[in-house]
Amino acid sequence: MPGGANMNNLMRQAQKMQRQMEETTKALEEKTYTASAGGGAVEVTVSGKRELVSVKIDPDTLDPDDVEMLQDMIVAAANEALRDMAKDSEQAMSRITGGMGSGLGGSGLGGFGL
Repeated sequence: MPGGANMNNLMRQAQKMQRQMEETTKALEEKTYTASAGGGAVEVTVSGKRELVSVKIDPDTLDPDDVEMLQDMIVAAANEALRDMAKDSEQAMSRITGGMGSGLGGSGLGGFGL
């Protein structure tokens, strides 16, 4: 059975890749990503699990007459931190899959759904 040996080798490679993806996903979930907006007036940290971890606001930048600007800075910082997390995840998974992750039934981000 010449094809059987190739199939077994392919299965071993797939299992190895799956283990690597699981390990990488776990490591990514433990990382945090921080971004700021408004020249550092707002700093937001998210986890690799796509959860908001913290929001820091410089009290000197608070303007009670412009709450909308503060809200916009929080959203901008959070979105930047989430983009950094997604980029890091995509690069890590791409190293494992050799860039073919997006063709493996989704985004190739190991359960991140991004």
